[in-house]
Amino acid sequence: MAERKIIFSLIIFSLFVTGMYNNSFNCIKVHCKALENNYTFIQKTAGAGIPVMAMVKADGYGHGMVMAAKAFERAGCATFGVAELCEAVLLRQAGIPGDIYVTIGFSEEDAGAIFQYDLIPVIYSYEAAQALSKKAAALGQKIGVHVKVDSGMGRLGLFPTDLSTFVDSISGLPGIEIAGVMSHFPESDNPAVKSTIKNFEMFSAACRGLKNRFAGISHIANSGAVLNFPDTYCDMVRAGIALYGYHPAGRVGSLKLDAGNLIPAMSFVSRILQVKTVPAGTWISYGHTCQTEQETRLAVLPVGYEDGYSRLLSNRGQVLIQGHRVPILGRICMNMCMVDVSGLEGLKAGDEVILLGRQGQENITADEIAAEMGSISYEVLCLLGNNNQRKYIE
Repeated sequence: MAERKIIFSLIIFSLFVTGMYNNSFNCIKVHCKALENNYTFIQKTAGAGIPVMAMVKADGYGHGMVMAAKAFERAGCATFGVAELCEAVLLRQAGIPGDIYVTIGFSEEDAGAIFQYDLIPVIYSYEAAQALSKKAAALGQKIGVHVKVDSGMGRLGLFPTDLSTFVDSISGLPGIEIAGVMSHFPESDNPAVKSTIKNFEMFSAACRGLKNRFAGISHIANSGAVLNFPDTYCDMVRAGIALYGYHPAGRVGSLKLDAGNLIPAMSFVSRILQVKTVPAGTWISYGHTCQTEQETRLAVLPVGYEDGYSRLLSNRGQVLIQGHRVPILGRICMNMCMVDVSGLEGLKAGDEVILLGRQGQENITADEIAAEMGSISYEVLCLLGNNNQRKYIE
């Protein structure tokens, strides 16, 4: 008993201390009005008669799943998509209403949670349908499922030629109704490629093959298709990266949109730890990959790969200080990195640093950071957003 009291006391003390000292040098700022703006733009693009499913998986692409969903809800969203069941449950427990789709499946032993939290399951196997059927029969309920088709992604789903047979196989299961058929585009970010139309034709043919056995909806259009292929909207569109302010084609795609249509919602703010002057010939950071050619003014920042700021940005990335771009020198460490501030005056510890976002007339986007990493904006947002404390700006 005494041991339990000690453990309990330590837990309470830990929570108390965490509550007192929960501020980091680094902070992700999420601008909720930007999220609302982006949803409104996507809905306007799709048209009033086409519902928009807001994808909030991966903790809202690093923006915070619950807060992002609430922002989209304020803008009129009533349909949300996540990857895993646990994400959907968190949304429901946070009070998010409307339809919530679980898009990559669920463990059969967790089928009960689909009913408990009033979720919409996406299936692609007879076993999943059977598990739902058994639970539906036990509860005396019916459940609508959406069937996933692989029309060119090479990922989850049934081949289009197998859809009709699959629907026949589950049509006799009690409590199961086919509420929808869905697929996904692999190259819709590029309007010049021909695969999107080919994939859509395969998907459409598979849906037509169901003839009178299917009264539900079909959906395949993602952010790229919403922006580039209006003929693929079907009965609903699913937007992801565009809702967070970025074009799926990166900087090339963003240039095609009028300013203000999509507004990046995330910024990453830090501060200077120390300012110091080092002589010419000084080696910087691990591995000595950078040596100063002249006397150099350094600013040490409390940002590293632990914070999602990729080591691939070593000797490549830039940050904003006093509205100016300054380069990263040397390798990015776990918790720190160094930048060259030789041309700036009056710097001191505590001054603001922008790693993602705008300062003065300069702006660093996730697309820019991604280009230096050889990656995409999706990864940058997830890395930064999920590795730092977040503050929401209404």
